[in-house]
Amino acid sequence: MTAGLPEPVRRAEWRVSHDEREAVVERLNTAAAEGRIDLAELDVRLGLALSAKTYADLAPLTADLPPDARVNQEPLVLKGGMHGLSRSGRWEVPGHITVYGGMGAVKLDFTDTDCRLPEVRIEAHGQMAGITIVIPDGWAVEASRMDGGLGGFKDKTTPQRLPGTPLIRLTGTGGAGGVVVRHPNSWERRKQRRLQGR
Repeated sequence: MTAGLPEPVRRAEWRVSHDEREAVVERLNTAAAEGRIDLAELDVRLGLALSAKTYADLAPLTADLPPDARVNQEPLVLKGGMHGLSRSGRWEVPGHITVYGGMGAVKLDFTDTDCRLPEVRIEAHGQMAGITIVIPDGWAVEASRMDGGLGGFKDKTTPQRLPGTPLIRLTGTGGAGGVVVRHPNSWERRKQRRLQGR
């Protein structure tokens, strides 16, 4: 008995998964970083990618882009372990970071980085000790898919995003220790001015 079953459909009408949407998002971000599409067009295409339901919705978004060897690049993985971990100063920011708070906590500081990517995806797992993410003024965060867990999630950033700055797309869970994303505090700002000789 086949009553109520959907009719067979073409591949273009198959439903896409979260991972397939994210792969297109990453390809679009790479294309923007390479100068192939501008930021206004990137915003339009990202919106269409994130709301795509079928392969037919996704295919046109990258049809005019050449294949990218970096799409399948492994993410940077940071682990707090037993003693904690801090990534600060000048460091190369990749398009995808996975971070685990562990027992010792992790601090991820983007204040002094020279990041030209339009978007950075961070998958954060607070675990026992938690994660602190510090972003410069003018950077913005999108965290609608972040789960607070037991420790909670706190976004202390301002929503205003300056042109040419990355969007931090944050996913994951706060775990027991929680995840906090914020701008530099007064002590960090004073330290930065001293290092810059101001």
